[in-house]
Amino acid sequence: MIEAVKSRSRKRLITLTVNGEEHEIAIRPNAMLVDVVRDQIGLTGTKSGCSSGSCGACTLLIDGRPMLACSTLAVECDGKAIRTVEDLADGERLSPIQEAFLDQGAVQCGFCTPGMLMSVTALIASNPKPSHQEIKKALEGNLCRCTGYNAIFNAVLQATGQDGIKPIMF
Repeated sequence: MIEAVKSRSRKRLITLTVNGEEHEIAIRPNAMLVDVVRDQIGLTGTKSGCSSGSCGACTLLIDGRPMLACSTLAVECDGKAIRTVEDLADGERLSPIQEAFLDQGAVQCGFCTPGMLMSVTALIASNPKPSHQEIKKALEGNLCRCTGYNAIFNAVLQATGQDGIKPIMF
């Protein structure tokens, strides 16, 4: 029993590549990626909402795929490319999806926004002109209590240069 407790508390050295920068970090084997990114690397744009994988606020891109950082062990990401919301802008210049979120009023309280932006970034990277159904599918793991989703859908349509921006029933 004591050995099991000791092995869980021993730190392990891993290398995380976050936004193109390598970080060598000593972590507990049970450390969640969201906590390591926020508390050890200092990138607080990623939010920790539910800590159970239900809300999507903690969505990051891991090797280009959206993943929930609150339910991903940091040790599982050793050697993988991680992208956070801080990497979307180019210096002071916002990305097209960030601009569209602002233009369309898709940011209200802002808590869900980083996760939404990361999910949509992955969608647009794989499909530059997604349909309404494809947008809905990409965002199904991201919850928003403020916007009602229409503004978010319209932001994706604007960012992808699609006509016919109109209210969309989720």
